[in-house]
Amino acid sequence: MVQRFDVGARMSEMSVHNGVCYLAGQVAVDGAPDIEGQTREVLASIDALLARAGTDKTKVLRAEIFLADMADFPAMNKVWDTWVVAGHTPARATVQARLAKPEWKVEIVITAAL
Repeated sequence: MVQRFDVGARMSEMSVHNGVCYLAGQVAVDGAPDIEGQTREVLASIDALLARAGTDKTKVLRAEIFLADMADFPAMNKVWDTWVVAGHTPARATVQARLAKPEWKVEIVITAAL
């Protein structure tokens, strides 16, 4: 059985199947002006979605991070490093990409175990 959360016409925010959670790319909706604020907001959204599925950040298997500007990499990592739990860091990739809206600085896609 596939569970879908916050189903829209184009996408769902999260799908769960076979003990795995697949999150859609999470972006800052409150429009924090800097990368640190946007990263904190995105990670809070991820925490909330994982909790709804009955899991948490210690079970994240993979993170894909998209940055509008690689110059933001150190500042994003500063926030990321305070969020991840030692001994539970996931496989991760970070790339520069043109995001869908110019005000978005970071988008994070998560895959987690239940």
